[in-house]
Amino acid sequence: MPDQSSMHSYLSWAKERIDEMDAALASFEIKAGQVKAESKTKADQLVSELKKRRDEFQSSLKAQAEAGEAAWARTKADLETQWSGFEGQVRNYFEHVGKQIEQQQATFKDIAAAQAKAWREAADNLQEAASKVAAARRADIDVAIQQMKSDASEADARLQKLKQAGSESWSVLGAALAESRKAFDQANQAAWDAFKGTTPPKA
Repeated sequence: MPDQSSMHSYLSWAKERIDEMDAALASFEIKAGQVKAESKTKADQLVSELKKRRDEFQSSLKAQAEAGEAAWARTKADLETQWSGFEGQVRNYFEHVGKQIEQQQATFKDIAAAQAKAWREAADNLQEAASKVAAARRADIDVAIQQMKSDASEADARLQKLKQAGSESWSVLGAALAESRKAFDQANQAAWDAFKGTTPPKA
């Protein structure tokens, strides 16, 4: 079970990043279809480059899907580098090319929604896994799940507050997303750590 809980943690981490990549791409693709001809080439190029980064991330993830915990630990570092490249390209776009507040807000809302979805799915996966754990360890796991749900509500409230503000720069919006992402990673790891050393109940 310890190896399994670590794998769940890595998979939740990777899925959250892919969901964010997909949300950003969807937002950019919509905007690319609306821009003037002179900007369309740049927008199309950005979408193409972001798709390539997302596809490379997914390929690396799939290649390690059957690997053990040690291989995942090594791969996660590579995936973090790929994620940083994707995130940096989005940030660079908003800092130098796409300074329209509406597009920043739309992209922020899409990514925030992807994060909220990742929180819910991770908590649901933990709930499902907890149902298979012996009663003696169940209390610790239930506490971890409740903490994750509480952290998710707090993160969502902070992101909702920024959505309402509507005029923040991408650096502020990006920092809020990064803070929420970090909280997700910590809550996800803590929750799956509660599973370490557990065994499924006897049938």
